[in-house]
Amino acid sequence: MRLGFIGTGTIASAVVRGLAGQGHEIRISARSQARSGQLAAQIPEVQIAALQDVLDHSEVVFLGLMLEAAPEILTALTFPPNLQVVSFMAGADLDQVSAMVAPARAAAVMMPFPSIAGGGSAIMALGDSDLLNQIFAPANTVFALRNADELDAYLCAQAVLSPVARLVADAADWLSSRVSDPTQGEAFLRMIIATSLSETQANDLIEALNTPGGYSQRLRQHMVDAGMGACLVEGLTKLEG
Repeated sequence: MRLGFIGTGTIASAVVRGLAGQGHEIRISARSQARSGQLAAQIPEVQIAALQDVLDHSEVVFLGLMLEAAPEILTALTFPPNLQVVSFMAGADLDQVSAMVAPARAAAVMMPFPSIAGGGSAIMALGDSDLLNQIFAPANTVFALRNADELDAYLCAQAVLSPVARLVADAADWLSSRVSDPTQGEAFLRMIIATSLSETQANDLIEALNTPGGYSQRLRQHMVDAGMGACLVEGLTKLEG
């Protein structure tokens, strides 16, 4: 496909890298010259183009702008009516995106993660999931959402990734003073968490690790007693606002 990107921040750059080598023709804007130049130098099918050229020569354009900057940038452009637009802009629903890109079609709001660069990533999506599956599956998994409220709830819940990473980093720091190879220790922790949760539902994993008096049960119970679960729910509710 002919794909275009307006904005080449961290997420948009990761998406471009994830699409490399799949036969697409990719045009990117030069808003972040360091990132766009690096992408064009490293990926043969990527070329840097002016914003209007990105729109005029693409079938699907991805918007990777900050929401507050988008109106000023996009109102200066002319969107072809046959263009499909997918937004990465947090805080903008399909109706808002549609107003910004008319008469083009606002096809979807998509929230990818940096891991999409290597494939195997989860993609939150509201809108045309068939289009997104055509572009990103089967290398990634599109989680289709029904409405803006679901998208907001998923956005809140996915924030658990950061505290989970913090827990792993803290456990790795604790381990590092007790082992000969701290880097290996952290790699071990990351692997057991990623592989254990990838195919097993969370409650089933908790039950499997619930050996009476075992290390896993004792640490989990200590953290629950310290208020871990209640603190998490309180934080998620505050995000929901």
